[in-house]
Amino acid sequence: MFPLLRFTRDLFEPNRPLALIDHGQVAPEKEADFAHPQASREVLLGQTRVAYLFNRGQRRSIGFSVGPDGLAVRAPKWVTLRDVDAALQTKADWILRKLQESRERHAKLAAQVIVWQDGATMPFLGQILTVRLDPEHRFGAGGAALFCVGEGAGASEVNVSSVAGLSAPGLALELRVSLPHHASAQQIRDSVQAWLMRQAKSLFQQRLDHYAPLVGVQWKKLSLSNAGTRWGSAKNDGSIRLNWRLVFFRLSVLDYVVAHELSHLRVMDHSPRFWDTVRAVVPDYAVQRAQLKSELVPKWD
Repeated sequence: MFPLLRFTRDLFEPNRPLALIDHGQVAPEKEADFAHPQASREVLLGQTRVAYLFNRGQRRSIGFSVGPDGLAVRAPKWVTLRDVDAALQTKADWILRKLQESRERHAKLAAQVIVWQDGATMPFLGQILTVRLDPEHRFGAGGAALFCVGEGAGASEVNVSSVAGLSAPGLALELRVSLPHHASAQQIRDSVQAWLMRQAKSLFQQRLDHYAPLVGVQWKKLSLSNAGTRWGSAKNDGSIRLNWRLVFFRLSVLDYVVAHELSHLRVMDHSPRFWDTVRAVVPDYAVQRAQLKSELVPKWD
């Protein structure tokens, strides 16, 4: 359909339920429950008002996508607004569910932002770690030390290898960093990250040594990764790369990734034989894998 004819049909279509948003000129009846920052149209889905980005393009059908910004709709040039609205109503349940899921995930991500100051918290091996600035101590060359703090029992320095067992009620983990209380956010973050990466390398080596004989392989070299989404990799020469951010997860999740990469030294693909190899040493690997995908880690950069 020619653009002019389509515009005419859109403009004069009777009972047109979609309202064009005229930014800065027409006040909406009420604020949208979900609003795309570049929204050009609104629709009422049940009792929920959704402002969405609408575009036309070279495509065969109406398409919907829900991302961090909200709902975006693309339609063929020949489709009328009435057809678009009907499609929106048909997909209403799916759209609202995805919008709510996206909003909840965004809220969780926002909660993962670390405010770098005394008292900052983050996950560490499945527990909550609190950062404390302690300018009176140097804590050796590393400049930081891990303490277990109990109610009325003071504090005692602990080794990372024993953290997994420190889950009793009333116990808390503190990372004491030898920085002054006026230290900048960058200084605190860099000190904490340096400590976490040292612990990660030591812990990864321990877990690799534990699982390698079980898998029946030998690893040759370990390096730390800072990748945004990839948790590990392995090469035929025995080199293993593991993301230092794995220390945010429970030890069982970390162990799954270690076993996964070691299994690649036997099977370099993701065939059934590979997963059988992983299952032989981590029987509940599917549970740990799901946890790895579902849990959110702190926003670091």
